[in-house]
Amino acid sequence: MTEWKECKISDIGTVVGGATPSTKNKKNYENGDIPWITPKDLSTFYGRYIKCGERNITKEGFDSCSTRLLPKNSVLFSSRAPIGYVAIAENEMCTNQGFKSVIPNKNIDSLFLYYLLKFNKDKIESMGSGTTFKEISGNTMKNIKVCIPSDIKGQKKIAEILGNIDDKIEKNREINNNLEQQTQAIFDSMFPNITNGENTIGDTITPKRGKGLLSKNAVFGNVPVVAGGLEPSTYHNTANTKAPVLAISASGANAGFVSLWNIPIWSSDSSFIDSSMTDDVYFWYVLLKKRQREIYDSQTGSAQPHIYPQHIAAMPISDLNFDDVRNYTSIVTPIFEMIGHNKDENARLATTRDTLLPKLMSGELDVSNI
Repeated sequence: MTEWKECKISDIGTVVGGATPSTKNKKNYENGDIPWITPKDLSTFYGRYIKCGERNITKEGFDSCSTRLLPKNSVLFSSRAPIGYVAIAENEMCTNQGFKSVIPNKNIDSLFLYYLLKFNKDKIESMGSGTTFKEISGNTMKNIKVCIPSDIKGQKKIAEILGNIDDKIEKNREINNNLEQQTQAIFDSMFPNITNGENTIGDTITPKRGKGLLSKNAVFGNVPVVAGGLEPSTYHNTANTKAPVLAISASGANAGFVSLWNIPIWSSDSSFIDSSMTDDVYFWYVLLKKRQREIYDSQTGSAQPHIYPQHIAAMPISDLNFDDVRNYTSIVTPIFEMIGHNKDENARLATTRDTLLPKLMSGELDVSNI
């Protein structure tokens, strides 16, 4: 029987904050080689081990502020905007002030600590304070009470069970990234000059826009509401698109992000192209995925810049040979079907992991004999 003990986070590791070098001094960032992580970096990060963020800082930038160098296997935990992003440092790195990271003691397994913080996310978040947005202070983080196996062997067994599931999820993502690269390579070979021409996307297809937020009376179900173009914001029992569908985020930090869904979605404020509009969704997905920056740059408005379907429709393309488009669709459809299969498997694996997490972290499932 695995023995458990109650302790504070400060008993199992050193809680470390971060800081931001002045952005007015270019020398703090230009040609920097010290990985520097912000919560935004984790907003689109779906793995466990992170190497670097969007920007590095220089030695001068590091010395100019109070950020600290975290050793490999430190566990990053975002402490504001939002609270609860978790990742493990794959190498030495530092963070901005939006983290209360934990450097595990020698008798604490870092992967177990990762899952421990994920399990306690809601508890930690509930202890945040602040009016504009909630934040966890260093002192609060240190005094969070948790229960852990007394023996590191028990920690490692729990981490291994959960880690094996995440290993498979991450392997499927890696496979899917490779498969998408194949579809892009085929696209580049068949349509090398497609962005050059006097025609526009709107001459061939008219992207639509979601009808805004759902009614307050909508019933929750299993259809994702895609507002940001990334992960679904919630689920309802209605849809305004037919799978497959590509959704293009309309505003915010991820504006212009192009995502592909193999299930019906409610596109909310996003622009979209779905299979009710064309049999060649995969063709349009790859074309627009390659032009995300161009879409982002087409935003209009001052208070809240926005992307509308007409911006996408106005993008230039060459005169299309529709036999080539149909041929491309026939070639890549099996590839995208494999991608969809892997996504479905990952959804099932994630459900299994999330079901096991509280049972393992509470000791309800004993791992001593595994």
